[in-house]
Amino acid sequence: MSKILSITTQAANQIKNILSNAPEGVDSLLVAVDKSGCSGYSYKLDFAKSKDIHNYECVSEKGAKVFVEPKATMYLLGSTMDYHTDKLSSRFIFKNPNEKNTCGCGESFSI
Repeated sequence: MSKILSITTQAANQIKNILSNAPEGVDSLLVAVDKSGCSGYSYKLDFAKSKDIHNYECVSEKGAKVFVEPKATMYLLGSTMDYHTDKLSSRFIFKNPNEKNTCGCGESFSI
């Protein structure tokens, strides 16, 4: 069976950077998939406190901890979470082998 999610070094470094400035008690990120966007689904990231998370898959790589919402597991299976920076923006990118289409702006996808 494939891993649910892999985290690149760039993503792990950014997660650690974000968490170093997060509210007290926050020690991880939560990844979810919401029904939204022009292609059907979009990725959602939020702060998480490990002590409050139950029955979620935990991905811990390169010093970064990410929890995957149970409903998102089937959408993320085999994906890689990366972080890109260019002249105009910086953001987390998901390389998802389950995606069939993405919208023009890259903010949403379909399966």
